[in-house]
Amino acid sequence: MNGVIMRWPVPIGTTINAQYYKKVLQDKLRPAIRKKRPGLLESGILFHHDNAPVHTARAVTDVLAGYKWELLEHPRYSSDLAPCDFHLFPKMKEHLRGQRFETEEDIIQATKVAIKNLDKCSYVTAFKDWLQRIEKCANNGGRYVE
Repeated sequence: MNGVIMRWPVPIGTTINAQYYKKVLQDKLRPAIRKKRPGLLESGILFHHDNAPVHTARAVTDVLAGYKWELLEHPRYSSDLAPCDFHLFPKMKEHLRGQRFETEEDIIQATKVAIKNLDKCSYVTAFKDWLQRIEKCANNGGRYVE
């Protein structure tokens, strides 16, 4: 809830498979957590990602199990429960609306600024909304219903 720890633009033409995702977790996310949130790796991580095949592949689940991170289950058929989808991306769209970009680097820089402009209250709201959506989903047989 304290903001973005890491953003990682996937290079154009890159296939996102379990090996790629595992490498990002190991080589990018874990070091970023250690740098931006000292002590968090030792105190315990609650980790959430959706149930895409890349995220549930054995190579990935083995790495996360080795880290002893607590995985928060993502209900089936509920892709709209990721805080990025219902909160972060719409907030970024507000900031980026109407702009034109010449290069991929321009897009990356603009999204960096959009993310930096989000305050802590915005993240707290996103995660509170996420918890409410998870509860609603659990109460509706595993499907999120507005």
